[in-house]
Amino acid sequence: IWLDAATENAAIARRIYTLMKKRHTYPLEVLVQKKMRLRKNNVYMVRMRRDVEVFLDHLHVSQDDLGMRQGIPEQILHQACCKKAYLRGAFLASGSVNDPDSTSYHLEIFVKSQESAKALLHLFDELNLNGKLIDRKKGFVVYIKEGEKIIEFLGLIGAHQALLHFEDVRIVKGMRNQVNRLVNCETANLNKTILAAVRQIENIKFLERFLGFEHLPPKLRVVAQARLKYPDITLQELCDVLPDQVSKSGLNHRLHKLDELAQKIRADRGIAEQS
Repeated sequence: IWLDAATENAAIARRIYTLMKKRHTYPLEVLVQKKMRLRKNNVYMVRMRRDVEVFLDHLHVSQDDLGMRQGIPEQILHQACCKKAYLRGAFLASGSVNDPDSTSYHLEIFVKSQESAKALLHLFDELNLNGKLIDRKKGFVVYIKEGEKIIEFLGLIGAHQALLHFEDVRIVKGMRNQVNRLVNCETANLNKTILAAVRQIENIKFLERFLGFEHLPPKLRVVAQARLKYPDITLQELCDVLPDQVSKSGLNHRLHKLDELAQKIRADRGIAEQS
């Protein structure tokens, strides 16, 4: 009977070797194999040939017939440090987190049995990590989608460098998204202002042609003439050039009156408004 611990990550293989060596007095074998499918990466394997039963019993993962116990051993769930250590091992064994620069955040741990997956999900809930469970083709996946919870998870398992990198990228992305939202909002407001000014000028020109400024009330005539003279300035700037003091809301009210008057004349004459 022998025990193999395999991984494609050389650093994880070194970590496994170091931890196994602390509990095993006999020599361990380190093997390197080449995968024959997909990317053909190296697979690093730490092999134990003696005292396998004792080693597995110490980890609380074996049964009397050397079958692997499903779920999480109750012995390691009594202390917070043991829970964190279990999460660290589970993530190193079959976990992954996507690049924080990608469109969404995602951290997951793959588990073969449903019982173990539910136990891991329960552990996530105990630590307030808001984990979710999904059924995959060859097993089950416990995952986190929230950026804040992924950062909490990385802190719990002691992955501080990864945590800092993830947080830095997340902050930069958040600032970039905020800037984009502000720019989009400003652009939308600018487009709205331009369209309103174009509509105002068209209506004023229509009134000049079909009614004549001399037939407008004095306050509306002053605003109409000023808007034609200064077609590109803002409402506040237009307020400043008017001979009488008028507020921005008051000016907007007068322009609205000009729009209504133009619409009424169009309706009376059966003239369609230009789009």
